Amino acid sequence: MPIRDVDIADMLTTTLYKLGRGRFEQIAQELQEYFVMKQLLTKRGGVKVQGSGLGVKETLMNNDGGYSQWVGLYDEDTIVVGDYLDQMKVEWCRLTDNMAYARQELLENRGEERVNNVIRPRRIAMMLRIAKTLERAFFDTPDPDNELVMWGLKYWLVKDSAQGFNGGYPTGFSRIGNVNLTKSPTFKNWTDSYTDVTKQDLIKKMRKAHRKTHWVSPISAEEFRSETGKKRQILVNEETISDMEDVGEAQNENLGRDLASMDDQMVFRKHPIRPVPYLDSDATNPVYMIDLATFHAIVLKGDYLRESDAKVAPKQHNVFVVHVDLSINTICTNRRANAVLSK
Repeated sequence: MPIRDVDIADMLTTTLYKLGRGRFEQIAQELQEYFVMKQLLTKRGGVKVQGSGLGVKETLMNNDGGYSQWVGLYDEDTIVVGDYLDQMKVEWCRLTDNMAYARQELLENRGEERVNNVIRPRRIAMMLRIAKTLERAFFDTPDPDNELVMWGLKYWLVKDSAQGFNGGYPTGFSRIGNVNLTKSPTFKNWTDSYTDVTKQDLIKKMRKAHRKTHWVSPISAEEFRSETGKKRQILVNEETISDMEDVGEAQNENLGRDLASMDDQMVFRKHPIRPVPYLDSDATNPVYMIDLATFHAIVLKGDYLRESDAKVAPKQHNVFVVHVDLSINTICTNRRANAVLSK
């Protein structure tokens, strides 16, 4: 009895399901770690799933109207009516990849283990391509002429050599998340510059950045977001983490026999410091202090690493194709809770 197309498609789909749909496997990769796939696109990293819509809209409260009034006993009222809101908008960006299998390959490699040897490497390669593409988009300099690529870290957190809330527009952009900084001048990230990775220079400035970006509202309301600073992470490159380890070990008086006592446990005020391989090429040795309570990856429900069933390719009757799709972007709802220091 001949093997039908539907039988091969079912076998492919069943095997892929056993491998785990949308699962990232750490094998044969070009980078030591992929921050976006392993950290940002997880519940721990603050990923948000949007139920529907052409994009994501967020409302910002950008001012409080000034000060209240001290009045005399019979003074007339002065009514304060202000415009306190601004609107953010983030569009979806769509990523796709696929893998293909020829009918003859599957017929030649019958049996679960032998079929796995055909299917598994191509699926792993596809997922690695997706991880690599997301990593490049997130850490590369944003291109104002390319609306297809998602916004990344350097779109939302902009460097400046001066100390203060100076992170304005990324180069080439006149708005950020549809927000005009003239109307919302407080929608800027903290910036600073440093010369050396020492307690007197970088560490001291990181302490200040940590204090300045920790916002605690005196007003409780259900619609307000949670306090900032609860889920902070610090992203650096290899050169910076190496210098930080030296500083950490220099102040540790109980190294004992451990020649690398600070490895894999670098923290700053209990927040993890993570080396990101993609930042190694950045000559400014940036220190990104991000708050995952305000900085999110957003994905569209139903299109979150959606893996299709195996189908016959339209113009190749002996080829079966599986597609993976992802609708994604990033959003920073409070840039003031985030900082970047550069050398």
